[in-house]
Amino acid sequence: MTLSPRRPRRRRPAPLIGSLALATGVGLVAAPAAGWLGDGARAHAATPPAAAATIVVAKDGSGNYTTVQAAVDAVPANNPSALTISVKPGTYRETVKIPANKPHIRLVGTTSGKNDVTIVYNNASGTPKPGGGTYGTSGSATVAVEADDFQARNLQFVNDFNEANSAITDKQAVALRTAGDRIGLDNIGAVGDQDTLLLDSASKSAVGRVYINNAWIQGNVDFIFGRASAVINKSAIRLAKRYDGSSGGYVAAPSTAAGKKGFLFINSNITGDVSSRSFYLGRPWHAGGDASLDPQAIVRNTDLSAAIKTTPWTDMSGFSWKDDRFGEYKNTGAGSGAASTDRPQLTDAQAADYEIADWLGGWQPSA
Repeated sequence: MTLSPRRPRRRRPAPLIGSLALATGVGLVAAPAAGWLGDGARAHAATPPAAAATIVVAKDGSGNYTTVQAAVDAVPANNPSALTISVKPGTYRETVKIPANKPHIRLVGTTSGKNDVTIVYNNASGTPKPGGGTYGTSGSATVAVEADDFQARNLQFVNDFNEANSAITDKQAVALRTAGDRIGLDNIGAVGDQDTLLLDSASKSAVGRVYINNAWIQGNVDFIFGRASAVINKSAIRLAKRYDGSSGGYVAAPSTAAGKKGFLFINSNITGDVSSRSFYLGRPWHAGGDASLDPQAIVRNTDLSAAIKTTPWTDMSGFSWKDDRFGEYKNTGAGSGAASTDRPQLTDAQAADYEIADWLGGWQPSA
């Protein structure tokens, strides 16, 4: 993400880390009702749709469409119930946008392997756009999801922009951007370098809940960022070296609005083939220099490798992490550490309010 210049901010005490069978021949498939929440969930399950139409994407022409975007384009605006876009194995080099008026899409790979279906492109923030200008960070996304009630499963989102490209100075390159509410991502990959996974909301005042389960998320600088209220559960978070072979970076850069929940990392592991003590867990992103934001990241019950610094949080663009909401609870591994002023830890009583269901607010993703 592009960093903002420092702006004055009133300091405050640090809080507690505070009927749709398409004419092309698609059939109807019953939508299973089983939930896929992980440990710590206690929300009530929503009633799933009784049936979901299916559109098949296959590069070899054996489906309804050969590109994912063509399948998205075929979904009627304001679709009222779940519709599955089933993607056969292959590498789909394209950008995909799911607009806000196309909710209830399920994007699903046809195998159980998240690597069998890859949607990949290589735009960066500084990549020139046809007709002038550049894409910017959010516009660089390989896949952009602006609709509510979206799910993805059994595939990976990749931005393979080469950071060694000296002709482009703004190297933020997003693999997946979400900006809706009730976004469920299960058994997916998000792979890139800087700014891999942008978990956002439609606006600062909007709710943007995201639940990620059993994912592989890879990057190096601020590679999980944005203002969504997001849970990352039972996931492998992989630290990658920079293009020049050096180690160093930041896992999370939340830009949470005041009064909202930010990022909750739980039951996961954070590691990578990088140098010891070279990565921060996170830093506060006050997007646009907005001093009213209150970034939050909690890392709990997670295995931390020796790649994590002994002081795992740091400042950003003149904003102190100690003025925002950062903390840990019962992490393990060589990168974990005892409570200190530089390493806040939740108490058991506090941790009871930092569980998955607290983040999802009554919504339970259904398979």
